[in-house]
Amino acid sequence: MDTVTCKTCHRISSATKHTTKIRCHGCQGTFLIGNSQVSVPLDISKWPSHDQDNIMTERKGFRYFCKKISGISPRSSPSFSQFPTARISDTPPRGKRALLCGVSYNQNKKFKLRGTTPDVMNMAKLLVQQFGFPTNAILVLGDFTSYEPPTRMNIIRAFDWLVKDSQSGDSLVFYFSGHGVRQLDLDGDEIDGFDEAICPLDFETAGIIIDNDINKMIVEPLKQGVTLHAIIDACHSGTVLDLPRVYDHNRGRWKDNYPASGAFKGTSGGKAICFSACEDYQQASDTSAFSPEMAGAMTFTFIKAVVENQEITYHGILDFMHNAIENANNSKRGCGMLNRMFYPKMLQDPMLSSSESFNVNSSFKL
Repeated sequence: MDTVTCKTCHRISSATKHTTKIRCHGCQGTFLIGNSQVSVPLDISKWPSHDQDNIMTERKGFRYFCKKISGISPRSSPSFSQFPTARISDTPPRGKRALLCGVSYNQNKKFKLRGTTPDVMNMAKLLVQQFGFPTNAILVLGDFTSYEPPTRMNIIRAFDWLVKDSQSGDSLVFYFSGHGVRQLDLDGDEIDGFDEAICPLDFETAGIIIDNDINKMIVEPLKQGVTLHAIIDACHSGTVLDLPRVYDHNRGRWKDNYPASGAFKGTSGGKAICFSACEDYQQASDTSAFSPEMAGAMTFTFIKAVVENQEITYHGILDFMHNAIENANNSKRGCGMLNRMFYPKMLQDPMLSSSESFNVNSSFKL
């Protein structure tokens, strides 16, 4: 019996001397065994039927196996070289600009995520191909390829790049895929008593970035006529921008999220809208339930909603994400008692919040 090391996830698998191809149970890729080990794209349609049902969910650091959802076709990641991007030191362009931040935490296996890299590149592809964002107006921070790393300082500098000198008519986008946390609120400006935060690459040494600071850096500076759309795929991300209005999806109406302390959480005349992966008390999932590759459940369903429905509304996006996640969870009902006990569902409800109430049945535009 020989051992083979996966070049994608470095997991060790066993193989007999007659084996020519094996499937890695770590990243689920297939490998040809010969003089060299070569990673090849996964073709899930050629798996045995029982293997097609075993797909992985990584709940921001914890891995589970769950039932594959049917009816959602896989997507492929665009080539990294397809998107020349801006640098933090560049002068921000007028019109459309976007900050895309994906953190894989590759330096620490305890926190490592595998869906963030394809998440960022697929979001870039969406912005370029569907919404006409210039490739030199997209700033990517990522701990992969040659991008500037998403350290705490770089994210703060990139926040300044995103809003700097923005004028009426400008459309800004902030996308984050990575870990999110919450901590006790010491300022008395949180209804639930907790601050939400995102985790930069170096959060263990440099610290997290809490919602109060995110609001100050990219929400409060928005001038009249400037619109910011934030898309946050992280745990505890419901009100991570501290926006004063939250949409109640179940009741179909806006509700207040104004801090009892009276602290100002609005803009300077502009508009901020945020799609979040889950409510403040929930966790978000990286999963292969929707695609052969790992992807954020929120990111995948968000992109799919927009791509397949050119005139979709804000409410339509929220509905699509909720329904896709619910369908994925329902597909596990027939997996048996042990599966339901040991392989938890995706317990996340995507959210919509804003600096002001607006008609959620209006068309989604960037």
